[in-house]
Amino acid sequence: MAEPTLAGRLAEFAEAATYPALPGAVTDSVRRRVVDVLGLCVAAHRLPTSAAIVEHVREQGGRPQATVVGGGPTAVPAPLAALANGVLAHSLDYDDTHLPSVLHPSASVVPAALAAAETAGADGRQVVRAIAVGLEVCVRLGMAGYDRASGNSTFFEHGQHATSICGALGGSVAAGLLFGLRAGELVDVLGVAASMAAGIIEANRTGGTVKRLHCGLAAQSAVTAAQLVRRGFTGPPTVLEGRFGFFEAFLHGVYDAGAVTEGLGTEWSVPGIFFKPYPANHFTHTAADAAMALRARGLDPDRVERLVLGVPAPVIRTIGQPIERKRAPETGYQAQFSGPYMVAAGLLGEGGGLGLGLDDFTDSLARDPARRKLMAKVEVVADETATAIFPAQFPAVLTAYDTDGREWRQEVLGNRGGPQRPLSDAELALKFSDNAAGRLTEAGIALVMDRGLRLDELDRVQDLLGPLAELKTVAGGHRD
Repeated sequence: MAEPTLAGRLAEFAEAATYPALPGAVTDSVRRRVVDVLGLCVAAHRLPTSAAIVEHVREQGGRPQATVVGGGPTAVPAPLAALANGVLAHSLDYDDTHLPSVLHPSASVVPAALAAAETAGADGRQVVRAIAVGLEVCVRLGMAGYDRASGNSTFFEHGQHATSICGALGGSVAAGLLFGLRAGELVDVLGVAASMAAGIIEANRTGGTVKRLHCGLAAQSAVTAAQLVRRGFTGPPTVLEGRFGFFEAFLHGVYDAGAVTEGLGTEWSVPGIFFKPYPANHFTHTAADAAMALRARGLDPDRVERLVLGVPAPVIRTIGQPIERKRAPETGYQAQFSGPYMVAAGLLGEGGGLGLGLDDFTDSLARDPARRKLMAKVEVVADETATAIFPAQFPAVLTAYDTDGREWRQEVLGNRGGPQRPLSDAELALKFSDNAAGRLTEAGIALVMDRGLRLDELDRVQDLLGPLAELKTVAGGHRD
């Protein structure tokens, strides 16, 4: 008998990973991630792009199958629900991150799974199982493109958004499981989804809101691929390692097959995925932590003459270049990708949420003279210590020089929200409450959190999503 292909190995793993076989740490992690994603979907309704994607989806018509968060009481076709919810989940750059692959697994996989589950009438245990498997597949494909020699993602080096590329495949396996597909059909699902995977990350550098679409398009592709295989479409069994397969197309044939297969089914990556405490590009988080720590130590922002933000060399192009733009973001969205802005926000100490919240990233604050004054003093440079640790963490070393000639230095070498500095249940609850404030009642917030954290006890996923179909309107809540 021939050895199974890489897609075959993943499909066999997916079929064998039944709910009773899942470790408790995995099921607990999945439930928390579902709650986190749903909170992000609610919070994203402050954005004009969110209104645009919901309007776009509703205009398409079609069979009512699945719920759009904040999309109204009428359901939409499952791929369109996955599209809308995936866009919402990723739009605030507040979704979880796996390291060192540097991708955001839940924002594609969870919306795809929830849409498929509603359509299939799946119960909570089936949903938890499918999301766990989908996240694991997503992460392992991302790690196959991690170059250990350079300490960076090859997807990233090629200008590709691994989040949406790998998310389409991981989400497709999750959707396939919920539609009742067996291992052979899951190979086909991967084969079809691989032709639908995409994402270009130039917007991280120079602007544009297209990146908000990426996880939605991945989730839509995931559900569509599973639906098409149910109807008889097939894919190549060597879709991953083949001469003209996924790894050749995206990674020029240079990949780590062991990252896909080693420990598959016994060693789970899911519990180690980092939650985000702040709604900004993950590379910037330790810069904010360092700035907040300096302020707590007594540094007066008004007496700062110069600031040097030391970061891993590979992240400078995302959060420090072009430096003129990073020192003067025009929108809250651009501020989310600015190292200088995060330093300024942390030093000014006006943050909400878990230290910096959604209201710290408005267009007006991006152009605020006091923040612009501080941003103009920030240099973003490569730091050897930070570079050596990256991308297992996204460290920062912030040095401030004040008008008294004093030098202040703060190292933050591990990210908050990861295994070394985990967010507590109370902190995750605070994040969800902050995200849902004004859109859900206090009773609604408590209901969704309770049902999400007991997801595997629910008979149908509609019981979780139904209360989120209609949200309260917040006056003046939109921003660019």
